[in-house]
Amino acid sequence: MTYGSDYKPIPAISFTSGEGVEILSDLYCYNVQIVNICLVGSRERNDFILVDAGMPGSANEIISITEKRFGSSSRPKAIILTHGHFDHVGAILELVSHWQVPVYAHKLELPFLTGKMSYPEPDPSVEGGIVAKLSSLFPNEPINLGVHIHPLPDDGSIPKMEGFRWIHTPGHTPGHVSLFRDADRTLIVGDAFVTVKQESLYSVITQEQQISGPPRYFTPDWKASWESVKKLESLRPSVAVTGHGLPMVGEALANNLSMLANDFGRIAVPDYGKYVNQIYKH
Repeated sequence: MTYGSDYKPIPAISFTSGEGVEILSDLYCYNVQIVNICLVGSRERNDFILVDAGMPGSANEIISITEKRFGSSSRPKAIILTHGHFDHVGAILELVSHWQVPVYAHKLELPFLTGKMSYPEPDPSVEGGIVAKLSSLFPNEPINLGVHIHPLPDDGSIPKMEGFRWIHTPGHTPGHVSLFRDADRTLIVGDAFVTVKQESLYSVITQEQQISGPPRYFTPDWKASWESVKKLESLRPSVAVTGHGLPMVGEALANNLSMLANDFGRIAVPDYGKYVNQIYKH
């Protein structure tokens, strides 16, 4: 297993870094610098899944918070990746080596997780803020998980994660998925939409809550992204845990997600950038 040669710690942090939120009895969201991971499962049964794998260099922190919640030497049954960008797989190799558990992702994401293909380059020219301008410094080369990565089943089920199904939500990446539990309408979004303006350094640091589309500097397909948001809005989720920003619930979620789905071109799509086609602004 290998990371790309450009993988390195990123000196970015928010006020909520190192903080966790128990959203439901079996859903815990923890912030690693600027990105969220999720621990899904029962504390009583020590039976859980890790969703996404944090920032580069964060493996010890993730292991520590996992053991704090589920007990010493605990380990997840599997790791589910919403997608393979560096801030969602930053500690994956160390975690797999430590826990010896399988990793699952959408089949269209596998080239980026088996060393075969790099994502489109980030766009520092995109409309946004300082974070967008610095995005050319972010790791972009593929990692290689070798035999440890597996495709999610085509039927929408998620191995070892009973009650949830995966939903293909491309745009931010080709194989991006969100995870949904129909019984209580719980949604783990990944970066299909976020609740912080991720391009703005001020918003990233303060975590000021604001529903937004996927991070602009790493999103090459805005048409697909809009369709993905519409798909998620149609589920009428009761709670949404996003890859960036604080969880959103209830009426605030319903109102904001409806607004985003209906007015995505104005709210989410940047006015300019190398991946922007102005037809998607309308």
